[in-house]
Amino acid sequence: QVQLVESGGGLVQAGGSLRLSCAASGRTFSSSAMGWFRQAPGKEREFVAAINWSGGSTYYADSVKGRFTISRDNAKNTVYLQMNSLKPEDTAVYYCAARSKSIGIVILEDEYNYWGQGTQVTVSS
Repeated sequence: QVQLVESGGGLVQAGGSLRLSCAASGRTFSSSAMGWFRQAPGKEREFVAAINWSGGSTYYADSVKGRFTISRDNAKNTVYLQMNSLKPEDTAVYYCAARSKSIGIVILEDEYNYWGQGTQVTVSS
């Protein structure tokens, strides 16, 4: 079992930055692919960014490429999402997800088997 707890969300002005953290419990974190997703009001949850088990490979949605950076610290069982140049359209609940025992990048929502409870990010114009 893996439990995920997100933190770092909040209210920020457009152009500002936030760093989300996702702390994982369990012994399988270092062998898990990790990802961030988000869900805006009235919209379906969408992929934001993903990172492989070692941190050596990352992948981003086009809408956040160049502004967001995903990273991980396996010694701390934590994955991060640094969000810069935030826009009002980035407003959403952000979810951390894990797929255990996975060596590659995982992009599809259905392939993740553990999810956090989400953290709200609100970007004001």
